Amino acid sequence: MQAVLASMRKKELFILLFMVALMGAFTGCGEYQRLLKSRDPEEKYQAALQYFNQKQYVKSQTLLDDVTAYYKGTERSEDILAYLARSYMGQKAYESATDYYQAYVRNYPKGKYAAEAYFQIGHCQYLDSPDARLDQEITRKAIEAFTQFVELYPESPYAEQAYTEMGELYDKLAFKELKSAQLYYNLGTYLGNNYESCEIVCKNALKNYPSNKYQEDFNWLILQSKYQQMINSFEDKKAERARDTQDEYYNFVTEFPNSKHRKEADKMLAQVKKITKE
Repeated sequence: MQAVLASMRKKELFILLFMVALMGAFTGCGEYQRLLKSRDPEEKYQAALQYFNQKQYVKSQTLLDDVTAYYKGTERSEDILAYLARSYMGQKAYESATDYYQAYVRNYPKGKYAAEAYFQIGHCQYLDSPDARLDQEITRKAIEAFTQFVELYPESPYAEQAYTEMGELYDKLAFKELKSAQLYYNLGTYLGNNYESCEIVCKNALKNYPSNKYQEDFNWLILQSKYQQMINSFEDKKAERARDTQDEYYNFVTEFPNSKHRKEADKMLAQVKKITKE
């Protein structure tokens, strides 16, 4: 009997706590609706900051939007613009956040939030950067934004993160080029010399993205492409292309002595030496 009573008390307590929480939610909702109708911009502004600190970013952004025109041209306008950008960041609306941070640096290029704004332009675009298989315009914009940021604020606490994210973006662009090069290689001699196209793409990628993490992959494709061009060439071109392949082999094994492709590369060299008669 006591156990049943205890169980009932627990249920009653749970229902009571639920009702209190529900009433609090309704009260909070009612307060927000009242603020939306308020004609006091200062009250709305202060409430917006409170909502922001509580991570209620949509409410914060909505109230800030309501008072933007009222405070235009005042000292508070700078704060509102910065908090609007932050509120959109909190909502993960990176394109809108970018627009507001860009508006901030246009209006306050040396303002108190300038370093943050310049960094966040690149960071928002970094977060919005699409899969490597898609168009990479926004990736390039992010790199440009980060480059501008580190030039303006090399000692900023954000600088290390900017360099890290910029490196990831360069790797993404390099990966896109790697996929293109692999496609050319796989096409082989279909409708032309696609091995040569593969080689060109790889060399351009190594030039444009010298620190990318796919350097071994690019160099391996270059060696493979030269080897295939040698194999598929006419006799009068074979010796010359064999020498080119041999030079590329030595470049590759010098650069990547422990490569997983080393055994296959050594087999290529053996075939090359049969042609060059070394």
